[in-house]
Amino acid sequence: MAVLQFREALKEAIDEEMDRDENVFIMGEEVAEYNGAYKVTEGLLDKYGFKRVIDTPISELGFAGIGVGAAMKGLRPIVEFMTFNFAVLAADQIINHASKIRYMLGGQASVPIVFRGPNASAGQLGATHSVAYDSMYAHFPGLSVIYPSEPDDAKGLLKSAIRNDDTVIFMESEQMYGLKGEVSEEKDYIIPIGKAKVKREGEDVTIVATGKMYHIAKQAAEQLAKDGVDAEIIDPRTIKPFDLDTVVKSIKKTHRCVIVDEAHPFGGLASEVGFLIQREAFDYLDAPVQRVCLPDVCAPFSKPLFDLWLPDAKNVIEAVNAVMYR
Repeated sequence: MAVLQFREALKEAIDEEMDRDENVFIMGEEVAEYNGAYKVTEGLLDKYGFKRVIDTPISELGFAGIGVGAAMKGLRPIVEFMTFNFAVLAADQIINHASKIRYMLGGQASVPIVFRGPNASAGQLGATHSVAYDSMYAHFPGLSVIYPSEPDDAKGLLKSAIRNDDTVIFMESEQMYGLKGEVSEEKDYIIPIGKAKVKREGEDVTIVATGKMYHIAKQAAEQLAKDGVDAEIIDPRTIKPFDLDTVVKSIKKTHRCVIVDEAHPFGGLASEVGFLIQREAFDYLDAPVQRVCLPDVCAPFSKPLFDLWLPDAKNVIEAVNAVMYR
C-alpha cells in the first residue's frame, strides 16, 4: 500500500487510464497549463500534450456538450468542473442528453463520459458554492453517481468510471483533496461501481455516510465507543446504483440505522435510503431510521453560522442516542 493524497490518487487513476487507452482525454477549466484548480491533473499536460489535456473557456454548457459529442464518436472524455455548483450551467447536456442518448437511439450510441469535480460545501464560499448535487443527479436514469470518501476508493472507482460505457458523475469533496490515505499498489486496481463497503464493524447501530460525512461519522463512532456504543459504518461509495443489500445485512445485525447526508432533508439521499430500508428491513428495525442532514436553509457565509449549518459528530451522536433510546 502507498500513502497518497486524495488528489494524487485521482491523478494516478487518470494517468493510468490515459496511458492504457489513447481514446481517454481530459478537458476543463485550468486542467492543462495550471495543472488543475486542485492539482489533480498536475504533470499530465507535459506527458500527454495539448490534444489530450485541454484547457477550456469558462463555459460549462459548451465544453460539456463537446464532451458528449466526443463520447458519442468513440472517445472517452473526462470533463472536469471546477465545482459541481458551476455544473448547473451544463445540466442540459448532462441530464437531458448524456443520460438519455443510449435510450433514445435504441442502443445505437452510448456516451462513455465522466463528469468529475468537487461537490457540496467547501468552507466559507457562500450559498451558491455549497450545494450537494449527488441526489439530484441520482434521480435521472442513465447516470451513475459516485462519491468516494477516501483516496483508495477514489482511485479504484475513477478507473472503473472511465472504463464504463455510459455516463458517470464522479463527485469529490473540495475539503478532502489533501486527505492522505493508503492506496492499493495492485496493478490495474479497480473497484466495481455499485458496491458499498463496511468500513467499521459494529453491533449496536448502522451508520450510513459518504463523502466527507463519512469522516464525521468516524469521529462520532470513536466517541460513541467510549460511551459503550459499537457503531458499524457503511460507506456506499456509489450513490447510484445504491448497494442496499449491504445496508440491509448490517441492519439485520444492529437493528438500528442513522443516515448522514450533506444535503437538505427534503428529497435527498437520506430520504430515499430511509424509504428503501423501511421497505426491505422494516421487521428488523427496533427504532425508526434517523437522518442527519443540513437544515432546510442555504449555506451561510458567516463562519460561526456555517459551522452550525454543517452536520458534525455531535449531531450524529444525538441521532444514534435517539435510535438507542438513550
